Amino acid sequence: MKAVIMAGGFGTRLRPLTMNTPKPMVPIVNIPVMHRIITLLKKHGITEIIALVYYYPEIIMNYFKDGKDFGVKISYVKAEADFGTAGSVRNASDLIGNDEFLVISGDVLTDIDISKAIDYHFDKKSMATIVLTRVKNPLPYGIVIVKDTGEIVRFLEKPSWGEVFSDTINTGIYVLNPSVLEFVPYKQEFDFSKNLFSNFA
Repeated sequence: MKAVIMAGGFGTRLRPLTMNTPKPMVPIVNIPVMHRIITLLKKHGITEIIALVYYYPEIIMNYFKDGKDFGVKISYVKAEADFGTAGSVRNASDLIGNDEFLVISGDVLTDIDISKAIDYHFDKKSMATIVLTRVKNPLPYGIVIVKDTGEIVRFLEKPSWGEVFSDTINTGIYVLNPSVLEFVPYKQEFDFSKNLFSNFA
C-alpha cells in the first residue's frame, strides 16, 4: 500500500516558527514531524510514499530526497496552487494508481496503529475509512456521529459550540479506494472534510 503525505500547508497557526519553514519540518524533540510520520509508516510496512508539497517544497525535498536514507521510496508532487486537501491528493492520482492508499497529514504527531486501520478498511469493504478519536474541545475539527456498525451518519467541519453534537473527530488520516477521487474535481480547491465527506454523511 502507498501512503500520501499532505505536506503543503502554510502552518499559519505556528508562526513565527513557520515563517521560513514548512510545518512538516518543524522539529519535535529535534526531529521533524514528517520524519516521525515516515518512521511510523515504515513500522507498518508502508515504504512507498507520495509527498504533496507546496510551501517551501525544496526544504522538504532536500531533507528527504528520494527516501533511500530513511528506508522508503518518496515521490513528490508539487502543486502550482492551493487545491485543498482532496484536490491536492487528486492531483497525485497518476502516482497513486489503482490500489487502496493511505492519506496522512504531514504535521500530525501520532502513534496510531495504521495496520489496524487498514485491516478495518478491508474488512468493511469500505470506499473510505476515516480514523477517528475523541477530544475535549472539538471546535477546530470535523465532528462525526457513528453508528455501532462504524458507519458515519453525520459530519460537520469545524462547528461552533452551538453546533457541537459529538466529541468524536476526524483525525485527517484516511484509507481510501482510488475511485473516491472520481468525486474530486481536477485542479480545483476541494477539501476532504468540507466538500467530500460532508456530502456523503
